[in-house]
Amino acid sequence: MKILRTPDAQFANLPDFPWAPHYLTVRDEDGTDIRIHCIDEGPRDAPPILLMHGNPTWAYLYRRMIPGLLATGRRVIAVDLVGCGRSDKPAEKSDYTLARHYDWMGKWLTQMDLTDITLFCQDWGGTIGIYLAAQHPERFARVIAANTGLPLGEGESDFMKMWVGMMRAATAFPWQMLEGGMQRKLTEGEVAAYRAPFPSTDYEAGIIQFPVLIAVQVDNPGAPLNREAWAKLAKFDRPFLTLFGDLDPVAQGWDKRAQAHIPGAAGQKHQNIPMANHFIQEDAPEELLAHILPFLDVN
Repeated sequence: MKILRTPDAQFANLPDFPWAPHYLTVRDEDGTDIRIHCIDEGPRDAPPILLMHGNPTWAYLYRRMIPGLLATGRRVIAVDLVGCGRSDKPAEKSDYTLARHYDWMGKWLTQMDLTDITLFCQDWGGTIGIYLAAQHPERFARVIAANTGLPLGEGESDFMKMWVGMMRAATAFPWQMLEGGMQRKLTEGEVAAYRAPFPSTDYEAGIIQFPVLIAVQVDNPGAPLNREAWAKLAKFDRPFLTLFGDLDPVAQGWDKRAQAHIPGAAGQKHQNIPMANHFIQEDAPEELLAHILPFLDVN
C-alpha cells in the first residue's frame, strides 16, 4: 500500500487551532504502517472525551468546542480518521474499505488504551465510533451521537443516491459540499484550514471513497459488519444521547431509531437543534456544549 503524508508546513498558522499534534502508528493487515494523528490535551489521568469527525473534515472541526470541554478538567482527544487531516493517506481509492477503517481505528483505540471514554461523534466519526463502542463497550462510559448513523443495507434516500452516484466516478472532492453542509459562512482562513490536509487531489482518495463505503445498499460489503454491531447495540446500556441538527439531510431519522433500539438511550435528554445543518459543530458549538456538559455527569 502506498502511503502519502501531508507535509507539516500545510498546517502552519491555522486560525484558532493552537494545539500540538500527537501520533500513533498502527499496522494494516498487509504489513503497511499507518500513522494516525490526534489532538491530545488535558490531564493524561483524567477521563477522556473522544471527538470523532466526518468527511471531508478533520480535528479542526472541533476547534470551537475543545476549550469548553477542557474547562471540565477532562482529557480531550480529537482524532483524525485515516485519509483525513494529519493522519496518513493511503494513495488509492481501493485501499479504503469499511472493514479497514474499523480495523485501523480499533487498533488505534486499543493501542491508546483509552477507558472510561465519553465519545462525541458525527458523520463518519459516528459510524466508526459507534461501531467501536459496540465492539468494545467496556471502554466507553457514554456516547453522544450527532448527525450520524449505522447504515444497515436497507436502501438509499434520494440524497444518498445522488451523493454516492456522484462520488463513484469522482477524481477530486467537490469542496462546495463542505459549506453546503453548514449554515455558518466560513472565513477564507477556515476554508484553507479544512483544505490544508490535501495539497493536491492525489491526497484525496480517502475522502472521495468515503461515500461509496456508506453501507446503504443491500449488497454493500460493509452492511453485514454494521448489522452485527447493531445487534450488539441492543445490549448497550451505557448512557447514549442524540443531538441532531434539524437541517441535516444526511442522517435524518436515525436518532429516533437509535433511541428506540439502544437501552442506554432510554430517558436521556435527546435534542434536535434548530438551524443546525450537517456539520453541527460549526453551526451550533455553544448549544452542543450546553447539552454535553450536563451529560458528562450521567453515569
